[in-house]
Amino acid sequence: MSFDEIYNTYWQKIFRLCMGYVNDFDWAQDITQETFLIVWQQLPKFRNEANISTWIFRIASNNCLRQIEKAKRIPKAALPYDVREETTESIEPKLKLLYQFIAELQETDRIIISLELENIKQAEIAAIVGLSEANIRVKIHRIKEKLTIKFKANEQ
Repeated sequence: MSFDEIYNTYWQKIFRLCMGYVNDFDWAQDITQETFLIVWQQLPKFRNEANISTWIFRIASNNCLRQIEKAKRIPKAALPYDVREETTESIEPKLKLLYQFIAELQETDRIIISLELENIKQAEIAAIVGLSEANIRVKIHRIKEKLTIKFKANEQ
C-alpha cells in the first residue's frame, strides 16, 4: 500500500481519533498531520507483523498522548476569547458534545471508544491498547454506559 493510499484511507479516522483525545479541531488536525509525517518516515520500517491499521492507530494514539503531555508542561497564554468555540462551530452540536464527553474520559477509555467509533475490530483494539479482547468488550460496554449517562444528564 502506498503512502497516498494510506493517507486517503486513514486520514479521517485518525482525525476523529485525535478529536476524541483533545476535543479541539485545529489541534486534532495538527496531531493528525504529525501522525502521518511519522507514518511516512517509518513506512519503510513497517514489517507487516500487524495490520497496517493497527500500526497507524498505535502511532496516532502514542502521538496524541505525547502531545497532551507536552501541552500540560507548557503554560497557556490567556486569550481574550475561546478560539476553540469558533473552530468547532461547524461540527454539529451532539457530535461536539460527544467529543467533549470523550475528552473527559480516562486516557485508555478515550483510546478504546475512539477506536470503537471507527469500527475497528475489538481484537485490533486489544492489540493497540495491550489488553485482552474480553477486557475490551467489558470496557466498551462501561464506556458507552458512562457516555449515555452524561448525555441524559445534559438533556435536563
